[in-house]
Amino acid sequence: MPRVLISGGTGLIGSALTAALRADGVIVNHLVRRKEATSPNEVAWTPTSAIVDTAAMEGYDAVVHLGGANLAQGRWTKSRRQILRNSRVDTTRVLVDALARLQKKPSVFICASGVGYYGSRGDEILTEGSGNGSDFLGMTCRAWEAEATRANSNGIRTVIARFGVILAAHGGALPAMVAPFKLGLGARLGSGKQWMSWITLPDVVAILCCAIEVPTWSGAYNVVAPSPIQNAEFTRVLAKVLHRPAILAVPAIPLRLALGEMADSLLLASQRAEPAKLQAASYRYHQENLEAALHDMLGKR
Repeated sequence: MPRVLISGGTGLIGSALTAALRADGVIVNHLVRRKEATSPNEVAWTPTSAIVDTAAMEGYDAVVHLGGANLAQGRWTKSRRQILRNSRVDTTRVLVDALARLQKKPSVFICASGVGYYGSRGDEILTEGSGNGSDFLGMTCRAWEAEATRANSNGIRTVIARFGVILAAHGGALPAMVAPFKLGLGARLGSGKQWMSWITLPDVVAILCCAIEVPTWSGAYNVVAPSPIQNAEFTRVLAKVLHRPAILAVPAIPLRLALGEMADSLLLASQRAEPAKLQAASYRYHQENLEAALHDMLGKR
């Protein structure tokens, strides 16, 4: 019976992936930040001290690394930027080093990343071969992915999942987006021309399952729907689904004053990412249409 180890297993993606794999009869355990495991379903590690229970990591067929501090939780001060970077780059280094020490290495290592890798690129269509941005998030993703791909040199097939904005009714970005609309305060952000690359949680889970199962998948994948949308249009569609007005606009300047660098990277950045490798692999999406997806998630159909 296949065995999968997941870090970040209780988060939005990790909990959904865990449930899907277990429903298929896969044994799923979680890599948890504790000195010692408290249940048979856990493997303990302390990445800040580079301590990993490697003996307990033996025998897994796949390792999925979904860790990383929340990008939207607090202004990006110097200390916050260090936390965001360390929680991605340093933890991945520790995990890949631990995988290298295993007697029986997993067949595949899957590591999270994001379309923030590309920086803000206007209307440019971004494929997996496009270069990284030079901003904080772009450089962090580049270093993060570099640590993950070291697993290749140890004979472990490595897949990098560059996630777009993940839409789910119960978590992630969507509930925060919906809240002002319910109050009649829905608004486009800045010019509204920035592209948003989105994907539903069921598709994220299905794509990660494919990455585990399909031996030809390797390298970076844009984990996004094939229909990115500009912010102004996203605002219109969400307002329509919620039956609320959306005639307001929030200028870029107040967003930058309130949120600093985070505003430019998360709210005003334009990333028109194309899932070129998923399309080449003939991946069939659960949901490609934003309006239909929002109807399904928000129960307004």
